[in-house]
Amino acid sequence: MALPYQLFIALRYLKSRKRHKGISFNTVISTGGVAVGVMALLVVLAVMTGFHEDLQKKILGVSAHVVVLDYRGALSGYDSVINKVRTDKEVLSASPFVLGQVMLSFGNKGQGVYLRGIDTSGDRATTDIANHIKEGSLKDLASKEGTPGIILGRELAARLGVLRGDTINVLSPAGEIGPLGYLPKIKQFKVVGVFEIGMFEYDSNLAVVALRPAQEFFGLGDAVSGIEVRVSDIYMAGSTRERIQRLLGSSIYYAKDWMQMNRNLFSALKLEKFAMFVILALIILVASFNIVSTLTMNVIEKEREIAILKAIGATNRGIMAVFMLQGFLIGLIGTVIGLTGGYIMSYLINTYQIIKLPPDIYYLSYLPVKMKLQDFLSVSLSAVFISFISTIYPAWQAARLNPVEPLRYE
Repeated sequence: MALPYQLFIALRYLKSRKRHKGISFNTVISTGGVAVGVMALLVVLAVMTGFHEDLQKKILGVSAHVVVLDYRGALSGYDSVINKVRTDKEVLSASPFVLGQVMLSFGNKGQGVYLRGIDTSGDRATTDIANHIKEGSLKDLASKEGTPGIILGRELAARLGVLRGDTINVLSPAGEIGPLGYLPKIKQFKVVGVFEIGMFEYDSNLAVVALRPAQEFFGLGDAVSGIEVRVSDIYMAGSTRERIQRLLGSSIYYAKDWMQMNRNLFSALKLEKFAMFVILALIILVASFNIVSTLTMNVIEKEREIAILKAIGATNRGIMAVFMLQGFLIGLIGTVIGLTGGYIMSYLINTYQIIKLPPDIYYLSYLPVKMKLQDFLSVSLSAVFISFISTIYPAWQAARLNPVEPLRYE
């Protein structure tokens, strides 16, 4: 099938005659500008997506998808609540937990942390803490002989200078008033394991014990802090939370999903990703000005050819199509190069963990990258659209050219 003459001429115009080397160089610069803009935008979006998903994965590895709490502070009769919650079709598992702030001490070192008491049999199906334990296991917490066990985050264990097998003191600010005045509650726990989530906030500020020792330490009796729930679809946790709320019926219970508990963090990340998209899209917009200048110079160079085309019957619309196709091809080629470069760079950054991060600031030890088809499509379509729009004015200038002037002295 023969090419339309507009496309054939547009392909020819991508190359310039030998005496106009500058035009070809400008075409390369325009194409490179689009490629660099697309590549930068893809890499940044992949990094933002990777950071968002990695952070989300680590948060949900420790926290439940939905938690059921009691307005009175302690939830009594939790077995009946768990049975009601499990009747929902989206609920995979549910188990009780206890959570409170304490002080850990070992030797002359101390650290304020969250102490979490879990049901060692049910928590394995509700959270992923067991999968992050590097030394020991949850079974060691269930031992009822002697001093109760405790599992610390790796960063927390390093700060306190404790090893597996050491005995540490756990102090609660909710103490008792004795003959000598107010005394904090102190209990000894034996370090039976170390976990590493990979998120500094958890590795340095969380300690895990069995449910019963936690209840005794905080003076809860048979009550718990709440019920943690795992659902089949984390992105439908909001609707599941609403159904659980209706199932419980009582006004003393309320449920919260993981998106509510981390709303500020994920909203900020989402806004930052959108802002980066807008800012880096300006790079492609700047590259489009190069396309405008390249086509304008090409129109000046090709005045005689345009006049000849009009003389033999080419319409204004046909002339516009020639230069619009030329600019479109520049944008398309630049976009393809940028997509390829962005994919390769994102792959290398993610595979070899090239960019390291201070974990105490960014929660992560390296820069994660996650490439999504949606990002590739949105970036490529935006780049091609901007490139196409930039061709309209130069093409219009070419179409309104009077053929008489260039051919007057031929």
